[in-house]
Amino acid sequence: MLKRYAIRRAKSADIDRILEIELASFGREAYDRKLFAEYHRKCGELFLLAQGARTADGGRIIDGYSIACMCERRGNWVASLESIAVAPNARGKGAASSLLKSTIRRLKLRGVGRLTLMVRSSNGDAMRLYERCGFAAVRRAPGYYEDGEDGLLMRKDLML
Repeated sequence: MLKRYAIRRAKSADIDRILEIELASFGREAYDRKLFAEYHRKCGELFLLAQGARTADGGRIIDGYSIACMCERRGNWVASLESIAVAPNARGKGAASSLLKSTIRRLKLRGVGRLTLMVRSSNGDAMRLYERCGFAAVRRAPGYYEDGEDGLLMRKDLML
């Protein structure tokens, strides 16, 4: 059974927990504090957190985050999913799906027509999640990642 997640915008005070999730998810390829601060400044409305279980003080544990950024291209608003990660102990419980659905809903409300993302060609779990959320593969990007692995560009049209 999937958990119910509360989705909210990230705050500066959340960065330490976001960094923990990032390091556990991406190891030496993890983004650093400065990059997260920049994303928070530039894309804060779409820098989202998935909060799961309640803590003893009534707060909620942050189980994952996502970052999407919008820009205008040829008179149309488009967005890219810059990063999404879920704490290892919370994977498979609906956090990533909840984050994606909330991001898509928020983008539609802003009139954004398309959401794109890049995923490692070896990350089958992520690709299946994106496909379930309506993304389609557009093209392969040979050697996209620092270790030489190919990326797969995926896209979802939001305004039909």
